[in-house]
Amino acid sequence: MSEFVIVTDSAADLPDQLVQEMGVTVLPLRFTFEDGTYEDHPDRRAMPIEEFYDRLREGQMATTSAVNVGDYHDVLTPILKEGKDLLILAFSSGLSTTYQSAAIAAGELSEEFPERKIYAVDTLCASMGEGLIVWKAWQMKQAGKTMEEIRDWVEENKLHFIHWVAVNDLNHLKRGGRISATTAFVGGMLSIKPIIHLDDEGKLINVAKARGRMPSLNYVVDKLVELAEPKEGQTVFISHSDCLDNAQYVGEKLKEKGLAERVEYSFIGPVIGAHTGPGTVAVFCMGTER
Repeated sequence: MSEFVIVTDSAADLPDQLVQEMGVTVLPLRFTFEDGTYEDHPDRRAMPIEEFYDRLREGQMATTSAVNVGDYHDVLTPILKEGKDLLILAFSSGLSTTYQSAAIAAGELSEEFPERKIYAVDTLCASMGEGLIVWKAWQMKQAGKTMEEIRDWVEENKLHFIHWVAVNDLNHLKRGGRISATTAFVGGMLSIKPIIHLDDEGKLINVAKARGRMPSLNYVVDKLVELAEPKEGQTVFISHSDCLDNAQYVGEKLKEKGLAERVEYSFIGPVIGAHTGPGTVAVFCMGTER
């Protein structure tokens, strides 16, 4: 059985320590401010994540761009030359062209390296939901599962990775065209906090709203308890856009309810944070449905 490498992208928002522990390869998406374009690496070598959110709070706008086909060629070719196979777990096709680039590159590289196996999977997940899939895949690899067994498990189970998100700042949803300027203004006046989640097509949709910050966090907690499967003892991933205290509040609530045995925290990276803004808390676990 050939050795294989799990490959993902920075939209998975995996903390660098966990990336190093798992030995996965992470391709960076990019984000752009007026002063230039930066690569989004897990170790934040291009820009500290706190600086990114400070810039957003100052009113600067960031745009983002996907991993392209050439990026995949550059990173994956040396791995293939080492005689290793590749399992690519990519950012949701409902939010980015990253998966399409992965699929194209996989096809081209398979022709160049016909003796190697290269699989690209559209996780239909984002942020640490994608990260949770990568972590589960790594666990299966550690347990001796083949690349094909892991690929098939991800395909069969990816819609059981649930994503619930409490957004604090309506202005960033307005800038992204997800809500109107009027809705953002009225919502801000009334302290309305939108609740969004990722649907079965891997797209972010508005599904509810809460009046006030803490009610929005409690709504997400209640939703996870309702949809989670199993109901206890899970590893829950929580990402946040520079609001660790709020993320920890949610994590402790999930522990109190028995759902979470372990909670892994990480920043929402620039690629997703550019669209949700500071103060966002996103929670991920296994569930019956999204």
